[in-house]
Amino acid sequence: MEAQTDIQSYLERGKQALAEGQPREAAIAFAHAAQIDPENPKVHLGLAEANLGLGDYRVVTLACKKVQELQPEGGPESLLAQALLALLEKRYDQALAQVDQYIAQEPANAYAHALRSYLLQALGQYYDAGLARSRAARLSYGGRFERAFPPLEDSFGYRGVSSSPSPSAPTSPSQPLPQEQAPWSQRSQLQRQITRGRFILSRYPRLVTNALIAINVGVFLAEAFLSQSLFIDENVLYQLGGEVSQVGDYWRIFTAMFLHANILHIFLNMFSLFLIGSATELFYGKIRYLIIYLASGIVGGLATYFLMPTTVLSVGASGAIFGVFGALGAFYIMNRRALGPFGQGAIINWLFWLGLNLALGFAPGSNIAVSDHIGGLITGLVLGFLLGRPLERRFL
Repeated sequence: MEAQTDIQSYLERGKQALAEGQPREAAIAFAHAAQIDPENPKVHLGLAEANLGLGDYRVVTLACKKVQELQPEGGPESLLAQALLALLEKRYDQALAQVDQYIAQEPANAYAHALRSYLLQALGQYYDAGLARSRAARLSYGGRFERAFPPLEDSFGYRGVSSSPSPSAPTSPSQPLPQEQAPWSQRSQLQRQITRGRFILSRYPRLVTNALIAINVGVFLAEAFLSQSLFIDENVLYQLGGEVSQVGDYWRIFTAMFLHANILHIFLNMFSLFLIGSATELFYGKIRYLIIYLASGIVGGLATYFLMPTTVLSVGASGAIFGVFGALGAFYIMNRRALGPFGQGAIINWLFWLGLNLALGFAPGSNIAVSDHIGGLITGLVLGFLLGRPLERRFL
């Protein structure tokens, strides 16, 4: 029941973001929903709608086909997916007929009325287009659906946007569309490969997080095999790259972040990474997320190297995970206004868990390398602010 509530919440956020002319934020919301239920046709239809606004027409096509695959016998979402595919091929009459069929089943969908307005304008039926646009605005509580659809060409060849033109939209044939909004047939082979790659990666939103967990678990299994126990022998940890302060083996700063001392150690770290890494990977993207993870682990290791006693063997991914946690907090802080009440609650929740984890680190007998945690946390916060992309407007 809770998962269904979360999906509905993300779907509503995505719809409102589209209505407010923020297709990128809509794509983020729909991607969240895809993490929870990747077999939901409404989720893939939302991704198609968001990417139509972003100009990723190849992604639109693949997402629409996924909707049709999930509804082989037809359904409301399949109808709208067919309409979007027809739109891409400029078969506006056919697209309009399918939108009308959809509206007959789902009359309260504001996006469908905005799409109908776009198609009517493409067919030169401006009066009816205005009526449909007004209905879309009323159903979305004032939404204008800017940047939700591709530019149109009038009979003189000039380009425009069907509803509430975007300031960034081209206004003359001498000003071509940006490459990311160009039709698929006009893109270079490299651009097509990049688009395909982005779509494939978007279908695996936890790809880097899952890969990091798999690497850490694989290394731990090797440790357990060599130690013949789930409580890893210190000699094995040292031979595999455990960090000892100020001994000169700087490479151990990197390798130590993939080693763990026992089954509880790796379980707590990987469980934490799974919980916070997935959202952070989505917010920052896979490459920047990986940079944050590795850089935080290295800086945390450096702090441990210079501050911990030379008799202590240090291992664990805690510094890297605290960095990911710091980047997540940076995202919430940076977008506190755009996220509204949700952002304020997220920051309070983040501060609570931060304080709790730091308190546990300073507790007597905790056997936790606090310097690693703090070094990773500060690195994650700094990189989070440097690499993050602020949301342009509120979309919740």
